[in-house]
Amino acid sequence: MTLFLILALMLVLVSAEGLSAEPSLDYPPSITVDVVDDYHGTQVTDPYRWLEQLESNDTHLWIEAQNRVASKYLDALPLRQTLHKRITELWNYPKTTVPRQEGGRLWYRKNSGLQPQAVVYYRATLTSPPVMALDPNLLSPDGAIALSQIAPSPDGKFLAYATAAAGVDWETIRVRELETNRDLGDVVEGVRFSRIAWTHDGKGFFYSRYREPQAGLERQSPSGVHGLYYHRLGTAQSVDRLIYRDNNDPQWFVRGRVTRDGRYLLVRVSQGSGRRNRLYYLDLKNATEPQLEGPPRHLAGNGEAMYRFFGNVGASFFILTDSGAPRRKIVAVEVNTQAPLAAKTVVHEGRYVIQDAVLSGGKIVVQHLLDVRNRIKFFALNGRELGESAPAGIGTIRDLTGLYDVAELFYSFTSPLSPSTVFVCVDLCRAPVPFEAARPAFDYRAYETKQLLATSKDGTRVPYFLTARKNVPLDGDHPTLLYGYGGFSNSLTPRYRADLPAWLELGGIFVTANIRGGGAYGEVWHRDGMLDKKQNSFDDFIAVAEDLIRRGYTSARRLAIQGSSNGGLLVAAVSNQRPDLFAVATPAAGVMDMLRYDKFTSGGAWVAEYGAPSDSKMFGFLFQYSPLHNLKPGVCYPATLILTGDRDDRVVPSHSFKYAAALQTIQKCTRPVLLRVDRGTSHSYRPTGRRIVELADRWAFIAAHTGVKTMREVTAHKQK
Repeated sequence: MTLFLILALMLVLVSAEGLSAEPSLDYPPSITVDVVDDYHGTQVTDPYRWLEQLESNDTHLWIEAQNRVASKYLDALPLRQTLHKRITELWNYPKTTVPRQEGGRLWYRKNSGLQPQAVVYYRATLTSPPVMALDPNLLSPDGAIALSQIAPSPDGKFLAYATAAAGVDWETIRVRELETNRDLGDVVEGVRFSRIAWTHDGKGFFYSRYREPQAGLERQSPSGVHGLYYHRLGTAQSVDRLIYRDNNDPQWFVRGRVTRDGRYLLVRVSQGSGRRNRLYYLDLKNATEPQLEGPPRHLAGNGEAMYRFFGNVGASFFILTDSGAPRRKIVAVEVNTQAPLAAKTVVHEGRYVIQDAVLSGGKIVVQHLLDVRNRIKFFALNGRELGESAPAGIGTIRDLTGLYDVAELFYSFTSPLSPSTVFVCVDLCRAPVPFEAARPAFDYRAYETKQLLATSKDGTRVPYFLTARKNVPLDGDHPTLLYGYGGFSNSLTPRYRADLPAWLELGGIFVTANIRGGGAYGEVWHRDGMLDKKQNSFDDFIAVAEDLIRRGYTSARRLAIQGSSNGGLLVAAVSNQRPDLFAVATPAAGVMDMLRYDKFTSGGAWVAEYGAPSDSKMFGFLFQYSPLHNLKPGVCYPATLILTGDRDDRVVPSHSFKYAAALQTIQKCTRPVLLRVDRGTSHSYRPTGRRIVELADRWAFIAAHTGVKTMREVTAHKQK
């Protein structure tokens, strides 16, 4: 009998007993196949390899059966409907992005509350009325087509915008004429990991692409080499000019941007998803009549460090780098000179990490990371310090935006208890003013956020942020969610999540861990959690969990863990290594098969972070922690909800499929192992309604398995 027929005949049954008894679930059968790979003399079985065939009937039927089990279970959870209602209420407030100045206008996106996607607006000035330029909700009312990026032309005539079906990484660029509000005939396809950068004559733009994949092969490794191209309006994409590509490094990404004055094209060539890169520039000679001839000239870097151009004043280029400075410094480089390019340090490396930098109002504006908290410092172009500004309380500054010849500086500020609010300021930001301030339906005054330290296995001090009701008793009896990422130098700074108050109101505690692999303390912190040191990330996360228990905030039976993408890998790995320490694990879009991650989509670009399975030395490290390969029969693992999107073309969903099949097969106890596959969504994109449904499912699952029961019981507990 074929696998298709076997699955078609399966009846998906869930026990009608109360969920509190954790009844045994009848999972869909996960047929095994006889596949064995040889890795440097080690024989590794891969019995669920068939689940990598994402478009096969057998895989589709298996997904549907898994979703029926998960839906029936999740829909029956006591707080499921209550949480959906409350999260919907909390989500329903206006959200505005940081404005960007282009073509004499301020451009931003705004979601009125529950719209599937944010709408694009512009203003002539800060006080002018907003004008709608593009409503992506008209492209697809259900949000199936995501608006991934916008780029207004510098002459103010056009808006280039990129869309992606289900929010995948493959994009299509179109151009809208703003005066008529109609799209031109230009359609640019095959776009991936790109930005849109207009020349200042308004006649075309730079973008990055691969060869467009054949139908059905969208989630295989992209063919060809990533290249930077120039598209001239009114011409066919087939005649677009190739500006730069490196045939010797097919896994490197190429992106372009045009300087504020329109004189130069900057080309960034990065080592996959890593921060290390090279910079090139092309002198366009004249902003209004740009000349694209000639190869770009080398500006900085050879792939040994991070170099990020953030502005120029004439021929002086300002670059943020960690070359010889793990906490980063700012250098100035003179171009178009006869002498070899030489970098002059203008802002030296200090005690704290430089997270971001812009030119604004004639000054260098630097965003520092101080013990995983932000502050802004101002410098003259020669590096002389002018002053600083720091927000009150624990929180995060994001999206620092400014222009050298414009006085206004924009940024957003958020904390676990306050939503992201855009501010505008001048001079030294002593009196920032809100720009369309956010006001959600949540009274934050009963709660607080504090920063604590845990000690990891090797003695490293690991910071984390904890948000809870004020004066919470340290009796070890509070449901707690611990969130982490720990990779690619990304820092988990404290910020607002619209769904979080629903958890806090249930008496829950929320924790974010700043583990190694992230960028909390610069590049050294990152490198101490990557490649052969990846286990440090897991040890740090475990240390924070143990510290929460030691301090009396929670216990193992009330502790849940969550993470997405690289964070999904983190959650699955520590759940495998310390199943006794956690009650619940909710890995989302995780990299679960570390021996085959580089075979799909952009996975090869992560080799700089994880190491290659083809390398005999790195294979040993990867095999030691790979979630799929470290599940052991006879172990009671935490209640696990695995989440993924079936259109994910970054971390392909077969990672989650194979891990779910393996864990369901060997789970010793009756703790559930559910796979929730969101149809028609991708790695990080969900329309608002779909996102709220997923969050309600996730929180209801966490609540059920950390001892949170009904709202009546929660209310009674609060009143004691």
